[in-house]
Order: sequence, then C-alpha cells, then structure tokens
Amino acid sequence: MEIDFFQTIYNHPLLRKEDYEEISKAHTKIEFAHGTMLLEKGKIAGEFYVIEKGLFRSFLYDYNGNEITTEFYCPKEILIESFSLFQRIPSKENFQAISDGTAWKIEYDTFQELLHKVEGFREWGRTWATNQLFVLKQRSIDVVTISATDRYLNLIKERPQIILQSPLKYIASYLGITDTSLSRIRKEISTG
Repeated sequence: MEIDFFQTIYNHPLLRKEDYEEISKAHTKIEFAHGTMLLEKGKIAGEFYVIEKGLFRSFLYDYNGNEITTEFYCPKEILIESFSLFQRIPSKENFQAISDGTAWKIEYDTFQELLHKVEGFREWGRTWATNQLFVLKQRSIDVVTISATDRYLNLIKERPQIILQSPLKYIASYLGITDTSLSRIRKEISTG
C-alpha cells in the first residue's frame, strides 16, 4: 500500500521503483485527532505532510480578527506551508485537522536530502511547485470572476469531501462569503 500511495503522490516519469522505496522510507506515519494543530502562526514549519485520510485546513485571522479558511487539504494532497518551510520564516497561518486523520510526515532536512539524491524527485518538485502557482492564480481569478454560487458548485464537484466533512463556517470563509450567504446558496440549490 505505501509504495503505491507514494507513487500516486509523487508521480513523475523520471522516478523509478527504487526511488519510490526511498521516498516511502523518508516519511513517518502520523495519526491526528479532530482539532489537532499541525502548525501554528508564528512557528517555523519543520516538515510537510501527505494526507492519507481525513480533512485538514489552513486558516488565519483577517484585519478585523475574523477567522478565514485559506485552504483545505484532502486525501492524496500535500499539506505544506511553503513560505515558512523553504524560507525558514514564521508561518502566517495555522494548520488544523478538521476530522480525525492520517498523514505521512517528511522532515525538511530529509526532503532536502532526497532532492539532492534523487533526480526524478527534484523534477517532481519543480512540476508540483509550478502546478501550485497555476492553482493559486486560478483561485484568485475565480474569486473575482465567478459568482459565489458557482464557486460553491465547483467545490462540490471538484472536492466533495470538503462539503461532507467541513463545518459550513469554514466553507463560507474559504469562498469569501458569510455563513448567511452560504445558507441562502445551499437553499437555492436544493430547491432549484
């Protein structure tokens, strides 16, 4: 199971079976209880996680002190605070388990060793980072060009686990709307 799991996560044509074995050994399995904080604002990230099971989120507080969910992390996704981890600076976000979950942790130093040792892993990292920039850019465009209803419908279609497991207040803040607006949208969709 583990090798197949890591082949799915770190999928790249330059990676060989023995590379995946080494990558697998570099990770440590961790169980998280609902509500567990993986990283808190002000601390420097020392690792990142590959989600096997459960739902996680990142959040921060806006200028009015309102809690805003900035991202969700589902199974087969990477939970990472890139700025803190790679720039070695304090995190501006908090990372939390929304449900009980299982993740595979890889320490920063171990990750760096793999990048230097395994060529295919370096290439995977470049591809992954580039893809994340596209995802972030698309999300910022969607917030100003797509209605809240359509953003909610896209979330249902693309990442249904979030709708099923996350409290509505987290989903609303992630979509950039109020809880009341989200309730109205959900009512319109169910009666429409």
